[in-house]
Amino acid sequence: MEAANKGGLESGKCESIGLNINLPHEQSGNDFTTKHLSFDYFFVRKVMLIKYSLAYVIFPGGFGTLDELFEALTLTQTKKITKISIFLYGKNYWEKLYDFIKTTLVEHHAIRPEDVELIILTDDIDEIVSKIDERLVLYINALKEEGLEESRYYKRAIEFLSNKE
Repeated sequence: MEAANKGGLESGKCESIGLNINLPHEQSGNDFTTKHLSFDYFFVRKVMLIKYSLAYVIFPGGFGTLDELFEALTLTQTKKITKISIFLYGKNYWEKLYDFIKTTLVEHHAIRPEDVELIILTDDIDEIVSKIDERLVLYINALKEEGLEESRYYKRAIEFLSNKE
């Protein structure tokens, strides 16, 4: 998370929001946030991460990372949230898990073959940025179609998109 927060802060084009979990021995916030929120429970943090996300970029990590990855996949697959783009960054790290998902889970009918398409396995940061930009445009159009041009979400998305140019 630190790298993402640092990039956001240094760009000067957006807020860099940190969502930290209070753990006794492992984690603390980082110095690259403009807004910092701390949570006692994982489920509350995950709700906040999902609620305001258009995409997940998952970097190599441990059980907490896997938990958040599969939560996002499950909520997207079951259409409990608006479809988000889910990227696994680092092919060497994620390849075996990705292969397990697309072979074993599909072969045992635990997921449908099209569910594998929810995941984008990549080492290409430019691909991630491009697909997130596409997702942002879709989000803005969906808000407009719903008549929400006056909403804070719509205005912030338009502002963010115009700051990128």
